[in-house]
This record gives sequence, structure tokens and C-alpha cells, in this order.
Amino acid sequence: MISVDISNIWGEIELNDLLKMEKDVFRAHKTLTEGRGEGNDFIGWLNLPTFEMTEELRRIKAAARKIRETSDAFVVVGIGGSYLGPRAAIELIKGQNHNLNEDDPQVFFAGNNLSTAAWQDLCKQLEGKDFSINIISKSGTTTEPAIATRALKWMLERKYGAEKAKERIFVTTDPNKGALRQMATEEGYETFVIPPDVGGRYSVLTAVGLLPMAVAGIDPAEVMLGAAQARKDFDERSFNNPVWLYAAARNLLYQRSKKIEMLCCYEPDFKCFGGWWQQLFGESEGKDGKGIFPATAEFTADLHSLGQMIQQGERTLFETVVRFEPPRRKTAIELDWKNLDGLNYLEGKTLDFVQEQAFLGTLDAHVDGGVPVILVQAGDVCDRTLGELFYFFELACGISAYMLGVNPFNQPGVEFYKKNMFHLLGKPGY
Repeated sequence: MISVDISNIWGEIELNDLLKMEKDVFRAHKTLTEGRGEGNDFIGWLNLPTFEMTEELRRIKAAARKIRETSDAFVVVGIGGSYLGPRAAIELIKGQNHNLNEDDPQVFFAGNNLSTAAWQDLCKQLEGKDFSINIISKSGTTTEPAIATRALKWMLERKYGAEKAKERIFVTTDPNKGALRQMATEEGYETFVIPPDVGGRYSVLTAVGLLPMAVAGIDPAEVMLGAAQARKDFDERSFNNPVWLYAAARNLLYQRSKKIEMLCCYEPDFKCFGGWWQQLFGESEGKDGKGIFPATAEFTADLHSLGQMIQQGERTLFETVVRFEPPRRKTAIELDWKNLDGLNYLEGKTLDFVQEQAFLGTLDAHVDGGVPVILVQAGDVCDRTLGELFYFFELACGISAYMLGVNPFNQPGVEFYKKNMFHLLGKPGY
């Protein structure tokens, strides 16, 4: 089970400050779970995790088997929560270099940008390969994924013919409405559902995330078991609940003018998970002139680029460091008889031992330098931990946003740039 350590924020806040927050956290948690707050028509994600093997999970696993048997590559088409969650999951469990693993299909992501270079590179990667696509969108009209969908559809139809191409197109969308639902119905594509009461950034534990995970070789049932256990464990209404500790601590630090939260991890494969977390908290809290700015960093790499700013820059940030257990298989540092690099003092020590000392040294330096640090201990990197982590941050985000006094489930500011872009493009009605 995930645990949270806030012992490195004392000095910035006092124990009495935390205890005073108990009523606020309780109220926010109650508001969320009872559906009495703003945006309460988008809290379906709360009850998604289940210990049972649902019919939807069976269909996801069956579709994934088919894709794995017939495809060298799988293209996930989506933007925002429609691609950040699946990519975060695949890279954390399978690694950033997962596409070099010959046991699984390569997984690519499209429709999340408007880069010509990126599109041409994807086309090059797909040359000579059997591939399938998963279009993920509630509406089907979002510009970036809609453009990619049109192009990939044409590529499949040219390669396999119109009828056989349909067998390689999988759609994850609204159950009843929208342009993508209409397209899927008319063309006969296999479809999966994004529940109407689940917003994009909270959708990773639906088919949005679970189908791409399954194709990549992650067991969606195990992910859901981890999330279901988290749902049960994190329902406790006290500071024994790590979600409460995290939500309370970050809001207290915000009240002390800590306006930036830097999510850090010592595992490079966590990088895309940080991107998912960034959207989750950024879109949920950043409104009404409020919100903690979500930033991410990869340690130790970014200690050689951001380290100076973190250590001695303006004192407006705090860190949340996610820690995992090291792999059971160890890697030791060997002896070099010339010792030209001066590393023989590390002979026989394991790489995870060295990383641990880097973590401890960094922790002390940053805390001493005025940067409060929240520690999130996540355990082993595995499918169940993945589900638990997703649910932990989703629940913490909903509670934290209500504590802040904002609607966690809307994003009105996102529409402003779209209106300007559509006007410039000459879209009818703009």
C-alpha cells in the first residue's frame, strides 16, 4: 500500500496546522464521495475499480489478444487524458524502450500534436508493418486526433482494403453520442466505452487506458485489482489515510506561498507518469486565479540542470518525491585495476545503493535549503502498484481541489485557444 511521509515539511508548517486541516479534508472527501460538489456529474471514476472480472475487462483482454496476434504495431490516437494515461502506464511498467522488446507489439501515439515531422516519423515507423489503431475520443471532433484518425484510416484502407481495415480499427468513445460514435456505428468498428460521467483526465482506469495497456502486455485485471484495493483502503476518514496526508500537506504549503509543486522520481520510466499527473492537477486546480503549478523533474538527471534553481532559487516550490523499491535483481559496480575514474571506492556496491545515497543526500540538501519534501512510497513497480498509484492521485486531486474551492472536473480555460485557432483556420461558425 502507498504511504506518505510528511516529516520533511515540518518547519514550514507545524503539527497544529495539520490538525486544524482535518475538518477541511473530511468535508472535501465527503463532498466528493457524496456527489454534492461542483462537477458532480463527472465522478464516475470513483467507483470504477472493482475486484470482479467485468464483461468490459473480458472484451478488452480479447481485443488485446487479437491485436497482439495480428499486429506488429499499435497506434493509440488521442490527446490529453486519452493518451497521457496509457503512455504513462506503458512506460512505467514496460520501460521507455518498450518498442525494442520483440515479445510485444510496438505501441505508438498519434493525434497529440500538429507536428509534420512527428507525423512523417510515425509513417516511417509503420512502413512494412501490420498495424492496428485505437481511436480514443468522446466527441471525435478534437482537431489533433481527428486529423490523425483521417490519415491513419486512409493508410489502413489502402493497405488492407476497406473491409479488412475495419477489423484493425478499435474505437473508445461515448456510449451513445458524438461524431466518433456515429462513425464507429456506421463503419462497424469494435467499440469500447468512455463512461459519460468520467472526464478525460480521470479516464485511465477505463478502456481508455486498459486496452493500450493490455496490448503492451500489462494485465488490465491486475491494474484494476490494485485500484480496487486502493479504493477500499483510501476510504478511511482520518490522517491514517495517505491521500488525506498528501492533500492536506500540499494545501498547507500552498497557504505558505509554496505555489509550485515539483513531482520528482529517481526512475526515468516515471517521466510520462509525471506528464499524466501534470494534466490531472493542472486542469483540475488551475482556475479562478488559484492553483499549485504542477512541474516535474527526473532525478538524478535534472539535479544537473535544475538543481541550482531548486537549491538556491526563489523559495516558492515544494517537492513530492515518488519512491519505488529497487529491482530484486541487483547490479554491482566492478573493480577497475587502473582506477582512472576514481570509482574503486564503490567496488562491490550495487547501483540501487548508490541511488539511495543520492536520494538521501538530495533530500537533506533541499530541505536544508528551504524546500519542503513530501515522500510517496509506492512499493514495487508492478501492474497492481500502477492501478493503486493512478487511484491515489485521482482521489487526492478531487479532494485537494475541493479544499481549494474550485471545481475539479471542468476546464473552461482550455477553450480559449481553440476558439482563436478555429477562427484563424476559417472553421464554420468561428
